[in-house]
Amino acid sequence: MIKLVACDLDGTLFNSDLVVSNENIKAIRQAQKNGIEFLVATGRAPQQSRQVIRNYGVKTGFININGALVYDADDQLQVKHALPNEKALQVVKILQKHHIYHEIVTADLIYSTDISQRVVNLARSLVALNPGLSFRKAVATSAGSNAMFSMAHVDHFDQLLSDPKIEVMKIIAFDGHGPEAFVDAKKEITALGKVAVTSSSSANIEINDINAQKGTALIDYATKKGIKREEVAAIGDNLNDESMIREAGVGVAMGNAVPAIKKIAQVKTKTNNENGVAFILKQFIKENAQG
Repeated sequence: MIKLVACDLDGTLFNSDLVVSNENIKAIRQAQKNGIEFLVATGRAPQQSRQVIRNYGVKTGFININGALVYDADDQLQVKHALPNEKALQVVKILQKHHIYHEIVTADLIYSTDISQRVVNLARSLVALNPGLSFRKAVATSAGSNAMFSMAHVDHFDQLLSDPKIEVMKIIAFDGHGPEAFVDAKKEITALGKVAVTSSSSANIEINDINAQKGTALIDYATKKGIKREEVAAIGDNLNDESMIREAGVGVAMGNAVPAIKKIAQVKTKTNNENGVAFILKQFIKENAQG
């Protein structure tokens, strides 16, 4: 029996138009009525993701910033795993050395040394994630996204990271040339130890504390709720979903998932443009009723 479902946002719950379909919304509500708790698991920050989902009239919990923060449906913080500022500074130095644009993400703000680059790079990531999306529309979406209201400009990250009040939840780096652009930097960052390096599209990498992974956060949350691992399911499409698909009792790959995710998932569903989330939720509801 499935009691808890964690679901990725981009490329999973979102379709290529970056909206949640009526069928997916209906299925989430149906699952909740049938005793299945639904968590949105995303690399996005709390305020940004919460506003997106609540606009659809659905109340859920959230695994935010790849697992750095976890909130229940009442917005109460349940789990937190920050990246130590000293470690964050080491990561920044490596990215600077390789001339890779990057941002620092806290619970409330996204810090950038060049906000104009955020629009272009976020647009590239969206296009990489949604091949049917035009670059022009991606730029418009990025420029008008809720995340832009959470942006803050700083001249240098060194000064920001010297402030003990700043809690770094994630560092995200972008490069439109794809995965090959990150190879050397990833090796050096990984060699620092106690960091998790993932990606939510071919145009970025995301660096968190080693404990801030969707899978770890999901199981930590389930344990707090008294839910067994075999009663947990996770749905995703990309590499930053790998840990939760591995850790969940039932790992579900979207039809549009990258090969690495399809390889480790026990179950496959339809694509994000075919309401894949609704399809698998209906299966869980049916199986629970039969069990």
